Amino acid sequence: MPETSPVGGGASYAAAGVDIEAGDRAVELMKEWVKKATRPEVVGGLGGFAGLFDASVLKRYDRPLLASATDGVGTKVDIARRLGVYDTIGHDLVGMVVDDLVVCGAEPLFMTDYICVGKVYPERVAAIVKGIAEGCVLAGCALVGGETAEHPGLLGADDFDVAGAGTGVVEADRLLGAERIRPGDVAIAMESSGLHSNGYSLVRHVLFDRAGWSLDREVAEFGRTLGEELLEPTKIYALDCLALTRTAEVHAYSHITGGGLANNLARVIPDGLHATIDRSTWTPDPVFDVVGRAGSVERAELEKTLNMGVGMIAIVPQESVDVALTTLADRGVDAWVAGEITERGDRAEAVTLTGDYAS
Repeated sequence: MPETSPVGGGASYAAAGVDIEAGDRAVELMKEWVKKATRPEVVGGLGGFAGLFDASVLKRYDRPLLASATDGVGTKVDIARRLGVYDTIGHDLVGMVVDDLVVCGAEPLFMTDYICVGKVYPERVAAIVKGIAEGCVLAGCALVGGETAEHPGLLGADDFDVAGAGTGVVEADRLLGAERIRPGDVAIAMESSGLHSNGYSLVRHVLFDRAGWSLDREVAEFGRTLGEELLEPTKIYALDCLALTRTAEVHAYSHITGGGLANNLARVIPDGLHATIDRSTWTPDPVFDVVGRAGSVERAELEKTLNMGVGMIAIVPQESVDVALTTLADRGVDAWVAGEITERGDRAEAVTLTGDYAS
């Protein structure tokens, strides 16, 4: 057996780079925020080994289907790290998860989070959790638990990543999706708040590596700094979509994330049908044009990577269009008719983007 050496004293968790006391302080700091992200069905509080949710609420359903989703925010965490601003990235995490749940018509019930850091800075971890809790409030779901993991030697002291998982419920006969879509249906687009949390590897490569811009650069097109634009939180549509399903007939939703509008919309278009989306019905936010020009990025590449100004699509029958647009407008969501569903015919693709963006 190899000999061990007592030089420097005995080994310890702290000597290996894990600070348990800092982790405990982070938990104490985040408690006030987690308390705000709750629902009546939550049992107990923060600190247990598992979050508890009273499932008797499901008794009001005839055939409840549980929906689950998990996601992260990708390399957008690098922007938060560079700016030292950590209380918005949680909004992005919640949006990525709950808006996947609501696509099938599910009401988000609760979330858990996972925060991985190179070194626990309690105030930083608490700020991240604050953003997650605030996002959960905006989505109407509870934050029932999570984990903060310290990985010294694998991550730098300032490095971190976040991920989350959510659970929702939908009545079986109200499940939304491709099976409901019919020829003549209309695609209603909902405006994004910017880049959301997708395509940041391309954006960072273009703006930092190729253009050489700094995060404190004032960008006239944005009316603020580059960093402020890139850190703009993802819009959370969950409660808006749930409200829409209560006031109008909705056949399907599509959450526009990584892969762009066409690829994500294609996921809910059934065989034999086709969605035509007219670009001229909206003007993308300036950030998309700035990225395109700064990196000489072809439009096709932008469209298969970024949301181009549309964060969610609702597919509704023609007779529901007016009430759908009114409902969304009343909730402060900028939405418009962007396209239609027809028979596919001999076209190979499920979605076609036509026209040019409005200037």
